Amino acid sequence: MGLLKRIGFYLLGLSIGLVIVAFFLKEKGTSFCYGPNCRVLKDIRNKQITYREEALKAISEYSLDTTGIAKAVFTDGDVIFSESDTKRDSCKTYAIDATLNSKKVTVSVENCDSIAKVYDFKLR
Repeated sequence: MGLLKRIGFYLLGLSIGLVIVAFFLKEKGTSFCYGPNCRVLKDIRNKQITYREEALKAISEYSLDTTGIAKAVFTDGDVIFSESDTKRDSCKTYAIDATLNSKKVTVSVENCDSIAKVYDFKLR
């Protein structure tokens, strides 16, 4: 059997295997978060999110709800690591930029072991 024929069979089997694996992983709802931005946002989403009074006042001032903010910011946001404090032992703080209702928002979050606290909300 020639080398080209072997490579062809290999690629055919590999492509069939990838399609099958993708089908099963899609059914399970598996997501692949390998980047640091995705891992931080997924970690925050998996915790109970609380809001400090100052953040709630700022949110209500712009007639927004916390559900929409949580969905927009903690799903599609961008973590700004240069403005974040990731070296702390207890609760790390993250600054997250997102677009909410065609407006730029910045949310500051304390990410503790079992809870995430939103302590600042700014509309840009």
